[in-house]
Amino acid sequence: MPDNRPVLLEIGSEEIPARFLPGALASLKELAERTFAEYGIGLSGVLSYATPRRLAVVVQGVPPRQEDRVREVFGPPARAAFAEDGSPTKAALGFARSQGVEPSSLVVKHKDKGEYVAAVIEEKGRAVRELLPEALKRIVLSLHFPKSMRWGQGTMRFVRPVHWLLALYGEDTVSFEIDGIRSGNTTRGHRFLSPGEVAITHPDAYPGTLEENRVVVDLPARIERIAQGAGELARSVQGSPVMDEELLSIVACLVEYPFPVVAGFERKYLELPDELLVAVMEGHQKYFPVAGPEGSLLNHFIVVSNTRAENADTVRKGAERVIKARFDDARFYFEEDRKRTLQSRVEDLKQVTFHERLGSVHRKTMRLAAAARGIAGRLFPGKEEQAARAATLAKTDLITGVVREFPELQGVMGSYYAVHDGEDDEVARALREQYLPAFSGDRVPGTEVGVCVSLADRMDNVAAFFSIGITPTGSEDPFALRRQALGVIAILTERGLDVSVEDLLELSLQALGHVEDGQRVREDVLRFFEQRMEALLQGKGHEYDLVQSVLGLSTRVSPGNLYGRLHALTEVRSEPWFDDFLTAAKRVRNITAPVGALPPVREALFQADEERALAAALETVSELVLAATGRGDYRSALRALEGLVAPINTFFDRVLVMEKDESLKQNRLALLRGIWTLLSTIADVSHLKERA
Repeated sequence: MPDNRPVLLEIGSEEIPARFLPGALASLKELAERTFAEYGIGLSGVLSYATPRRLAVVVQGVPPRQEDRVREVFGPPARAAFAEDGSPTKAALGFARSQGVEPSSLVVKHKDKGEYVAAVIEEKGRAVRELLPEALKRIVLSLHFPKSMRWGQGTMRFVRPVHWLLALYGEDTVSFEIDGIRSGNTTRGHRFLSPGEVAITHPDAYPGTLEENRVVVDLPARIERIAQGAGELARSVQGSPVMDEELLSIVACLVEYPFPVVAGFERKYLELPDELLVAVMEGHQKYFPVAGPEGSLLNHFIVVSNTRAENADTVRKGAERVIKARFDDARFYFEEDRKRTLQSRVEDLKQVTFHERLGSVHRKTMRLAAAARGIAGRLFPGKEEQAARAATLAKTDLITGVVREFPELQGVMGSYYAVHDGEDDEVARALREQYLPAFSGDRVPGTEVGVCVSLADRMDNVAAFFSIGITPTGSEDPFALRRQALGVIAILTERGLDVSVEDLLELSLQALGHVEDGQRVREDVLRFFEQRMEALLQGKGHEYDLVQSVLGLSTRVSPGNLYGRLHALTEVRSEPWFDDFLTAAKRVRNITAPVGALPPVREALFQADEERALAAALETVSELVLAATGRGDYRSALRALEGLVAPINTFFDRVLVMEKDESLKQNRLALLRGIWTLLSTIADVSHLKERA
């Protein structure tokens, strides 16, 4: 059995920013796997570890030797490598010499579009201990971070200055040097609780030895300790921790030896909005709030220290002193903000720039008010004044003290201030809901006024930036216009609103006023929304041809109507008659598509019974289709189209459409164009494929 051993590499540094650690952890694991594969070194698994002061990887099951490898190296074309008598030419001899093989061992192989000579080189695996210094050094130097630095007189770049390197292959030290730092078999314990050097005897002993020296090197283990400890402490004060997953990860990346401590603050601060208290505790201090059984905050919080239990009292007192000062600041801003009404701040928005080419936030606010009023009139008659009022006040909290200090509370604070000012309850709630949904899968506004303001805001952002030529390109989307568009679609879909993107865009463009080359802007925005809808539909697993068949309607009908058409097509296309219908429909499409404008159909020009029969069938089916689509029954609308299949086929079999008499030809084309126009009210079936 081969003597497989683990390899340990640890990079010790000054404190790495918490936001970089999760990415570095994943990158280090991937780098180790890729590097060992490139060196032909086998392994059975890779474990990666990270704390603020170190990044480490353990590569398991590393054999003593590289894998034997066979390489093929291509040389000159075969016609240049051998003479007519089959003897090698100078080209072949030189190639063989350069590869260290006998000319007689060269073989001819096909490559690209020709025959070439190739050297088949068998390489015996080298001892892994000879390769590891170079491989591990390469891993260290290949690690990249969003920001890196150079220090001292060295040339190495890393996220923070490196102080030590630990490298082991089983019990043996792997020796290499980077910028004067030589690898060894020692690491460092906790900076304060166990600051000295610590010898690691074997990679398997690495996590346990560091644990003995007050370092929990495994990030998931630290997260679990924090979550478990915080939960127990919160229960001791009859509460539960408010544990944001992102904050939990950040806190775990700030400490090496997590020890949660419960602390408290004066109850008077609970008079402040919960969201403000949470923003202070989570955003500024990285503390975990504690909520009571009803969900409201208690006057307790959890601070995670980087020390032992004996220091808990000191940690608690320090955290309580800091949080008091922070809450006092928050209360000052909150009380100062409430000395002015939101209405009194509207005029001040003229001094705040929305975009240098789009004017002030005040100008945007006026657009929002006009668009929100129009949307309310379209969707929720009677809510026009409330929608306009909410839109007028929507951005006023941006210039309040609290929101300047805590930008993530925009909208939330406006809602609180609106209640204090005596504004209508739905208006106040709309200020909070204007930014919903904030991300994919987030909830949408719950109030009708909130829907109007959110739709107006998102459509204005898209239309305004498109009007000045700022559009998303590739991975660049600095104003998050893709997210704005997806938010519009999500609101319309989840609220089941019967309005199209095209209708909303018209309201936004009217509010925007004169737009240079307005038709181009309109087309670009609608195409942009169509692309978002295409990605959404395909992401839900709908077949490509079905998606394409309804995509042209995606901005002209509501998302609900679009989904209705899609689901109906999915069901009806499997029925026996549908393939025959598709064939007939495509015959109609093929003959009418190249033709321009046509006059109305004149029954007086009908000469054949088949013309009259097709016209009568079209009239009957049209009534059925329009009635069914009017009530949203697209399955019945599609099934009604079966009544056109036989008349269309008979018409094509017995009537010459491209008649020499121009009036007869145009009349017959107009009749067929009427059929395609009817079909297009449901979907563009020319994109559909017949079932095998």
